[in-house]
Amino acid sequence: MIREEEVFKIGRIGKPHGIKGEVTLHIDDDVFDRVEAEYLILEVDGILVPFYIEEYRFRTDETVLMKFDGIDTQEQARELTHCDVYFPYSLADDDDENPSWSRLTGMSLVDSNTQLSIGKITSIDDTTANILFTVDTADGEVLVPAAEELIEDIDWEGRTIRIALPEGLLSLNNEK
Repeated sequence: MIREEEVFKIGRIGKPHGIKGEVTLHIDDDVFDRVEAEYLILEVDGILVPFYIEEYRFRTDETVLMKFDGIDTQEQARELTHCDVYFPYSLADDDDENPSWSRLTGMSLVDSNTQLSIGKITSIDDTTANILFTVDTADGEVLVPAAEELIEDIDWEGRTIRIALPEGLLSLNNEK
């Protein structure tokens, strides 16, 4: 059984493409194209399931047309629509010293100044020069800068990031 802590999210399945089982895969990280991987992992009905790659081709930098083994009709492909797509840490080409941003999704964020848990990282916006963690907290969603100079420690086994948050940053998120 594949566990959530063994994988990181790289994208989401969009609509079927054509009638032969291809799907549109919207990606945040093209790790599967940088390393040899026979499969991707899809979350189907809350269960992480490996799907073996038959073939794929990039449509744009963020969109891939993907054909999985055993998915041969538009109807089968339609069943995968909106499934989140994951990649195993064990196959990733990055290392603990130089991780890809998407590998940090799902980790807990702890403020090293207060030793309090902020919440869980749900996504990472790296589309601008100022990278942001989107963090799910008890009070809702907040944005936290993912500046390397603020990150003090990453505990890969414990899936925790210790970050030195500037004072008052979380209260800025709550102001409307």
